[in-house]
Amino acid sequence: MQTGYYSAAAGMVAQFNRLDLIANNLANVNTAGFKEDDVVVGDFMRLYKEARDELPLENQTKDAAKFFNRTLTRVPHIVEEYTDFSAGNLQKTDNTLDVALTRENLFFLVKTPQGIRLTRDGSFTTNEEGKLVTKQGYEVLSSDYFLNGATIEFDGSERSIKIDKNGQISTNIPNTFQMTPTAKLFIFQPDNPAFVKKTGDNLYIYEHESKYTPLEESGAVKQGFIEKSNVNAVKMMTQLIETNRLVGMYQKAMDTQMNEMNRDAIEKLAKRA
Repeated sequence: MQTGYYSAAAGMVAQFNRLDLIANNLANVNTAGFKEDDVVVGDFMRLYKEARDELPLENQTKDAAKFFNRTLTRVPHIVEEYTDFSAGNLQKTDNTLDVALTRENLFFLVKTPQGIRLTRDGSFTTNEEGKLVTKQGYEVLSSDYFLNGATIEFDGSERSIKIDKNGQISTNIPNTFQMTPTAKLFIFQPDNPAFVKKTGDNLYIYEHESKYTPLEESGAVKQGFIEKSNVNAVKMMTQLIETNRLVGMYQKAMDTQMNEMNRDAIEKLAKRA
């Protein structure tokens, strides 16, 4: 009896965790550059077979393994959380400082109080000092930042700002139509996206910061556009309904298990009396 109750309870917890991710995805369906999160749910039987020789028990015996497996047979677990880094659709804004990355696994580098972070949100602006910053006020880094600490700045005299497909910024020479290269956006491509983790505020951290090197020719920068979220609202609503139904099913299973255990206990006590 207890095995079924534990399985249903664990299944409900897994669905609650999945529900949190779905709700967060839906809340960010209109957040520029946001990437969808998802989970992989596996049962304990498979996990047990993969790690039965190294069970987290002090008594590493066959009897201990049998008890562990018998108690938690086929209990659903969230075995992995991951982020879908596929590129979202582009939305035209005609804003000079809006830039989008048209390929996945590419990021802008920004400087935050917590350190260097990655972002896909290219809706940039300038602060009071004329520095290029994100909507949150984080400084957007140039490709030579780690060489000389250079920043991307505008003095306000520029009538025209052009950003090419590789992130090279050019501005007009004052009182002329002649363009001259200034700074270049730091476009970063991590070796392995699995090391890119969300930190909140639509930012990411890369676990191997020493490998920050600019991609010289990305060919993926598009000025006057922003990348929309890659969350599919219809799919998320479908998963939301599915998850709610599963929670209800697990609840009924737990109620049934508890009622049967109570009835069984009452019958045994009655016989002894």
